[in-house]
Amino acid sequence: MSQTYTFHVTGMHCHACELMTESEIGDLPNIEKVTSSLKTHTLRVTGEFGDKSLEDLAQELTKAIQKHGYTLSAEKQETKRHLEDFAIAIPIALGFIAIFFLLQKLGIVNAVSTNKINYGTIFLVGIIASLSTCMAVVGGLLLSLSANYAKSGDTVKPQIMFHVGRMLGFFILGGLIGVIGKAFQLTPIMSFGIGILIAIVMLILGVNLLDVFPWAKRFQFSTPKVLSQKAMGTTRITHGVAPLLIGIATFFLPCGFTQSMQVYTLSTGSFVGGALTMGIFALGTLPVLALTSFASLSIQHGQKSRIFFRTAGIIVILFAIFNVINSLAVIGIIPPLFNF
Repeated sequence: MSQTYTFHVTGMHCHACELMTESEIGDLPNIEKVTSSLKTHTLRVTGEFGDKSLEDLAQELTKAIQKHGYTLSAEKQETKRHLEDFAIAIPIALGFIAIFFLLQKLGIVNAVSTNKINYGTIFLVGIIASLSTCMAVVGGLLLSLSANYAKSGDTVKPQIMFHVGRMLGFFILGGLIGVIGKAFQLTPIMSFGIGILIAIVMLILGVNLLDVFPWAKRFQFSTPKVLSQKAMGTTRITHGVAPLLIGIATFFLPCGFTQSMQVYTLSTGSFVGGALTMGIFALGTLPVLALTSFASLSIQHGQKSRIFFRTAGIIVILFAIFNVINSLAVIGIIPPLFNF
């Protein structure tokens, strides 16, 4: 007889967490349906559980998702804000920004640039994205991919195909978005609107990384869930070209960093500009994701993870503010303050 229970989830940061918890729990035996909600931080599960208590079932299901930093409980857990972490996170974030502007002034990170955001900045955003919880779902895809192909003894080739597919997918699909932007013939006001939209996406993402205002997570933008679920589902396929297709499909996963870059790509107005924007962003994510492919890389637990995510959140918020300043400068409301 089927039973339905609702558990409280700790460790959720973005819509990618919904997909990850649904995918991992849904693969367990005797599970019929799983629905995860970032808005309420709950997971609703239907299946045949016999006479297990709610607490015992929570512990059993947690084993499937604990490796990704999530835990289930029958009762809502009190959230500890750990504000003392900011005493470390703020200086680190400000130091990072200072180094970035120094490198920019020296011409190291802005050797190639667009009208608003240079490619050096995009590459750094890619690095931050690859280390954030919003990219945890891509790491989960890689781990699932490895598990499926390990059964046949093939581990290296699928990983390489995944990364090749991801790079090609971001390059080509980014170029198509750039072409769409050209078709709209963006006016300065429209470009200003896109700049503000990018800032809003990044601001919401940064605030969520701080993990201080739980209510803000409900405002995070997301790719249509049906596309994201299809992308997650492809990890169960072990056909020859599946890893390549899975890599391409990560373009549609709900990562706020990816979405902000996709919005910006519209303003490039060309295939080359759009392709380079998304391609360089994907290149920034490559080192960490490559390590994830062949090693157990995890920063999702303990105080160090909290400090990292809060540091990343502050940096992303500063990027959002800089983008607003540049957007205002582009349409002449204020004089240019940064070459960013």
